[in-house]
Amino acid sequence: TFKDVGYGYGYSLAAETICVLADTYTTVRAQRSKFFGEGGSYVFRGNGATVNNLNSDFFFQQIIDDRRVERLMDQPAPNGPKPEIKQMVTGYVAGYNRWLADVGGPAGITDPACAGKPWVTEITELDAYRRFYQLALLASAGVAIDGIGAAQPPHPGAPLPAAPDHEASARLLDEQWQTLAIGSNAVALGKDATENGKGMLLGNPHFPWIGSERFFQAHLTVPGKMDVTGGSLLGVPLVLIGHTEKMAWSHTVSTSFRFTPFQLTLVPGSPTTYLYDGVPTPMTSREVTVTLQDGSTQSRTLYSSHHGSILTSILGLPIFPWTPGTAWALGDANAPNFRYLNHFFEVDQAQSAKEVLEVLKRNQGIPWVNTIAADDSGDALYADISVTPHVTNEQAQVCNTAMGQATYAALRLPVLDGSRSACEWGTDEDAVQPGTFGPSNMPYLLRSDYVTNSNDSYWLSQPRQPLTGFARIIGDEETARALRTRSGLVMVEEELAGGGRFTRQELQDLLYSNRQYAGELTRDDVVEMCRSFPGGVAPSASGPVAVGDSCDVLAAWDVRDDLDSRGAILFRRFWTRAAGAAAGLWLTPFSVDDPVNTPRDLNTMHPQVMQAYGDALNDLEGAGIPVDAPLGDFQKDQRPDGTTIPYHGGPGGLGVFNAMAASWNASKGYVGRLAHGASFIQTVSFDGDGCPDAQTMLTYSQSTNPLSEHYADQTRLYSSGGWVKGVFCEADVAAATLSTRRLVG
Repeated sequence: TFKDVGYGYGYSLAAETICVLADTYTTVRAQRSKFFGEGGSYVFRGNGATVNNLNSDFFFQQIIDDRRVERLMDQPAPNGPKPEIKQMVTGYVAGYNRWLADVGGPAGITDPACAGKPWVTEITELDAYRRFYQLALLASAGVAIDGIGAAQPPHPGAPLPAAPDHEASARLLDEQWQTLAIGSNAVALGKDATENGKGMLLGNPHFPWIGSERFFQAHLTVPGKMDVTGGSLLGVPLVLIGHTEKMAWSHTVSTSFRFTPFQLTLVPGSPTTYLYDGVPTPMTSREVTVTLQDGSTQSRTLYSSHHGSILTSILGLPIFPWTPGTAWALGDANAPNFRYLNHFFEVDQAQSAKEVLEVLKRNQGIPWVNTIAADDSGDALYADISVTPHVTNEQAQVCNTAMGQATYAALRLPVLDGSRSACEWGTDEDAVQPGTFGPSNMPYLLRSDYVTNSNDSYWLSQPRQPLTGFARIIGDEETARALRTRSGLVMVEEELAGGGRFTRQELQDLLYSNRQYAGELTRDDVVEMCRSFPGGVAPSASGPVAVGDSCDVLAAWDVRDDLDSRGAILFRRFWTRAAGAAAGLWLTPFSVDDPVNTPRDLNTMHPQVMQAYGDALNDLEGAGIPVDAPLGDFQKDQRPDGTTIPYHGGPGGLGVFNAMAASWNASKGYVGRLAHGASFIQTVSFDGDGCPDAQTMLTYSQSTNPLSEHYADQTRLYSSGGWVKGVFCEADVAAATLSTRRLVG
């Protein structure tokens, strides 16, 4: 039954990830201050936001007091969860609690991160749904938890602030938004692009290696009703990325915004009253109380307009100050969205890309990702049918405030005039949820050759059929694509050139080739520049630097980010510094007529480009890294227990398809805890026998417990360039089974 499969999932998940799960449930219960201290903070790994514990507790306690989750889960389907999902959640919670009881409670946990900790407790079904809601808000209110939980009106008599610099605020927000910790690649091949004439998929989400947004591999089977395998985010007893018998799918983070701030004009002398169509309108207030670490309580009154919660910051940037004249409210399109649970439940049973498209159109519940799918009939699907505020380009022009004009120009985010009813979100006739775009105004493609996405907008998901004419809040069109997008398109087109077609192995090789597209575009120019420095001396911020044999090292570099690639570290440090010369980096500018191959031709005469080379040499010397050191000697995942594993791949910003977001340590190189990168990877093909040919890799491994045999096993396999053979059909599962546990409860 669905309850049974949820039970098994909950038991297995708790056994491998109990500490991360318990920490997450502490967050959504608004108990971080109680257990971890009100002055502490945590990183919401799914979006990179650093959140103060006390502000987080006020944010989540307000949701609890409002009974928001209860109201959403009590709605009948399709807005509320289907009965089968409720059965799965009932089983999941029982399985989680059963495992905790079986080990003797917190005292029996072996993971040192939470062994014996009082915040490890049984969970309720409501806890599970609160976790689901946290994920729904990840790309909307989730980026403003601090700014909502801390928002307070100005003190009476507070002086008016200086005139805001909206352009500077927009630049800061744009820079911070670009650093969000979530990304992905996916390629879906149709029958015209594969050797066997059937569909094929590569899914490569770049997600956190740490925290609650890790993936967990599972195979969920309810005989005659569901048979699906893949990865789920921790705490969600559904497969979110994976394959069924005849269809495989993945996701990439979409460029659509899920929220818009509204600027409120306040009534003089009353900072909690705003004008709406000229009528003074009091904000809604709620006193929220949370428990502190010493057992005492603290209360704070939080406010909202009819648009949503009052906020003062996004991603830690205090660019929405609450002044005597102005406040800001967050309109969150995902605030009423539990439809995504029904979406994934139905996709977990779908057998074709066309079925997936129907599910997308029917539920309109995807909260923040694109969908890419392929099937055994040879269809390939790209779709950004996701929950997006209905703000047309025309409405943005009319309703953007001065702040909105700046943010809309910088990063496509409208900030709307909250004092006029004419500036409320619109609604499409085919939209399930008021205030959103319907499928008729969202981009999608169904093709027989290929579609791909690497976190740029929908526009160039298929260069032969660019998607245009959509609202700018969804994505930009006819603009330069990121190097990772271009790299993926180049590799696919190279394979298909001259009538070539992919095998599953060739699709895997596309990822593990670790081609470094920035290097392919510019390495020869950099070598020429290096060899032209007068006297063999490069400029740097700290003075002249001898280039030594570094020119020859770069010339011999294989232009990959493999473990044994010599010169990769030097080039990466150079590019990291040179890329700041954005205005003059390229000699050949972007052309809408050749978007895959432009811009190109590095401007080696740019002073910042020349200095970047000397600075890169200084970086390596400071870290004790020889210029010809293999990448794997200084790119390692170093875990808290001391486990250290080298890994291949590199920054997506340099066009490495196998993106790994290694942080630079000035004394050690790229050695430290890898925060995010390639995560649950899958290549899936179909040969018509009912048993998909799949290869998978969970790069960080299944368990977060350093004492588990599955803590780093797949990470070591990934390091060596290996894959895990997927098993789906009953005979294959039986042959691959290592152990069986029968649960009766």
